[in-house]
Parts: sequence; C-alpha cells; structure tokens
Amino acid sequence: MKTRTLGNGLEVSAIGLGCMTMTGALYGPPADRTEMIGLLRSAHERGVTLFDTAEVYGPFANEELLGEALAPIRDQVIIATKFGFNVDPHSGERGPGTNSRPEHIKTAVEGSLRRLRTDHIDLLYQHRVDPAVPIEDVAGAVKDLVAAGKVRHFGLSEAGVQTIRRAHAVLPVTAVQSEYSLFWRGPEAELLSVLEELGIGFVPFSPLGAGFLTGKIDADTKFEAGDFRNVVPRFSPEARANNFALVEVLKTIAADKGATPAQIALAWLLAQRPWIVPIPGTTKLHRLEENLGTVDLELNADDLARIQTQLAGIEIQGERLPEAILKMTGL
Repeated sequence: MKTRTLGNGLEVSAIGLGCMTMTGALYGPPADRTEMIGLLRSAHERGVTLFDTAEVYGPFANEELLGEALAPIRDQVIIATKFGFNVDPHSGERGPGTNSRPEHIKTAVEGSLRRLRTDHIDLLYQHRVDPAVPIEDVAGAVKDLVAAGKVRHFGLSEAGVQTIRRAHAVLPVTAVQSEYSLFWRGPEAELLSVLEELGIGFVPFSPLGAGFLTGKIDADTKFEAGDFRNVVPRFSPEARANNFALVEVLKTIAADKGATPAQIALAWLLAQRPWIVPIPGTTKLHRLEENLGTVDLELNADDLARIQTQLAGIEIQGERLPEAILKMTGL
C-alpha cells in the first residue's frame, strides 16, 4: 500500500476506510458484527492504516466495533473519530442540532477513548460547525486535549474556508473532511486552494458518490425503505436518469484501462492532489479489494484531460444532500 501525508506530518495509507455503514446508518441495517471485525482486520492486512468513525454513528456502536476490531493492532493504525452533534454521553440518545461546547467536547472524547479502547485519538474532527460556539473555543478545547496527550491531530468536517482559517490560527488543522468526487466537485471552487495554502490534508468522504460512481445504480434501482438516498435530490429517479451519463463516461474509460468505474473515480481523486486521501466505505471484502486496487492504477495527463473533456457537457442534476442538512455545511 502506498502512503500519503496529511497536514502536520500525519502519514496514512493512500486510501482509508470509512466505517460508518458497518453498523448501519444511511444505507440500511447493520452488517454482521463478526464479519465486520474480520473486514476491518482484512483491510489492515491489505495495507489500510486510516480508519474513520464518529461517536454519532450508532450512536456509539461504530466506535465500539472499531475498538474491538483494532485493539490487537492499535499501534499500527490511525483512528479518526468525530464529535459535534448533540449526543447524550451516557444514554447515547441524540438530541437536535450540534453541540461543540468545550466541556461537551471533552466529555465526548472521554467516551470515544473508552469505546475505542485506546488512550489517544489520532485524528479528532469537529463533525459539523456549531454556529453557537466560536471556532476559536472549539480549537482551544482540542488544543487542551492535545496537550493532555488524548488527541494527536485536529480536523474539521464540512467547514467553510473562513472557519478553517480561524481554527488553524489557534491549533494547526491536520485534515479537512468533506464530500468530493466526480459526482460533486464543489471543493474545487475554493476549498482545495485554501488547504494547499495552509498545508492541510483533505479526506474526501463519499468518493464514489454514495455508490453511484460504481455503475451499480441506475434510474430503476430501488433503495430499501430506510436508505438515506431515498430523500437525496441527486438520487431521485429523474436525476439518476440524467446523471448516469457520468457513469457511462467512467465505464468507457475503465474498459480502456482494464479497471472498474469505481477505480477510475478513485484514481481521479488521487490524481488531483498528493495530499488527498479518500475514504470509501464498504461492508464487502470484494469491494474493499476493488477500491484498494486503485493505488496501482495511474491516470496520465491524457486520461485526466479526456475525463475533463467528456464530463464538461454533463450537468449533474439534484442537490447532493437534503436542504436541511446542506444548511449545516460550509459554515
């Protein structure tokens, strides 16, 4: 496995593993726990060192899963987790909105440390910006946790560039996590240049467009009743029928390169900057192996130009998230 370096010298595998779906959330019911422990350990055996979770995934269940699975190899992996939603630290019940009050952050971290079976968190993200708490106070609370040895690196998720600058002035930000893929290229407008200026790494989630870029979803695909994509405008049947033109381009290029559409999508992301580390999620070993195979696939300048040219005439329809959730991003 090749490695990449995020801000402040944090070296990780070139592709990480997003673990949210392993315990259910957004895309259906939880997978078998024993199988997921095996999958997490298989990922490490194949070179993955960056594992991404959050207290709100479950809540708590995802961190508990990683804590059990990674305990035997704790010193060989980088665990990233997140705080920032209004989760009761004892019951795990989730209240409305966000909560990044400094005292809540410190309580949340104690819970994460316990569930993850570790004495430190390698990369701690604020999950969403809390408009009620100045980002300087948030960064200050994490700085205290760094000084105490409980956190090693600070990150922000779905934050706007001014928030990133203000946080970075208090405590250097190692990584920003936001959605980015050929299905949604919003970070190119402003975010990527700011991260480059400040020396901050970028960790794209949904790098396969919530599965759309794999080519396995079309206008006729039926999602399960609890699947989050049922309420995402970009995944309405009408939007999918239009947006599948993007997948057709990926399929053509994949055939020419002896790869899959998912591998082309991930390789394209890796080619954008040397400090980009995507974290595709999966609950299946063959998908994990497919995703990791991307590190041996290089897109040359002609390949990248071809993708850019062929996608230029395709206008993606539908917002990437429901309106209420979009309002929580880019603050």
